[in-house]
Amino acid sequence: MNLSHRMLDPVFFQSEDVVQLSKSLLGKFLATEIEGIRTIGKIVEVEAYDGTMDKACHAYLNKRTKRTEIMFAQGGHAYIYLCYGIHHLFNIVTAPAGIPHVILLRGLEPIENIDTMLSRRNMQKLQSRLTAGPGVLSKAMGISTALNGINLIAPNSPIWLEDRGLIIANEDIIAAPRIGVDYAEECALWPWRFYIKDNKWVSKK
Repeated sequence: MNLSHRMLDPVFFQSEDVVQLSKSLLGKFLATEIEGIRTIGKIVEVEAYDGTMDKACHAYLNKRTKRTEIMFAQGGHAYIYLCYGIHHLFNIVTAPAGIPHVILLRGLEPIENIDTMLSRRNMQKLQSRLTAGPGVLSKAMGISTALNGINLIAPNSPIWLEDRGLIIANEDIIAAPRIGVDYAEECALWPWRFYIKDNKWVSKK
């Protein structure tokens, strides 16, 4: 790792304010090293989920199952689940242990080793659909459910997050309802999806 690129401090993931933490993730960098190949992307779109009160969250009302148990771990772990039997969705567990908060990554701007990302997506040309969407960004970054539960802040983790000193101004952060949670009644309207204004790597609804 470049010494000028600092891994996010473990304390970063312990915040109990999942909404504010989601905004803070914009402009940070997601890195993976899978089978010896490193890929990096800038986070441009996220969604917040709070299992204590959020009907859109898998752990709503603190529901603990084999699937959701990792959501109750200490902040800094990965919650990766399969959606529609096809898409591997990457979430970051946040807050102290016992509080089921997670942040879904929805959009990445490719930064490093783009050729590998294209190959993983079976694409020949660089287009926004490469990493604009939670399922496709996971595929491009080599992330799958096989990595569910890993500690993102462990020294040898194949997935980690970096702070490269980029600050996204509040006026450049757009808040909107989350995507694909129409079943969540009033919670479906909460503006808990955050993305960088005018960034082409943001997913389309």
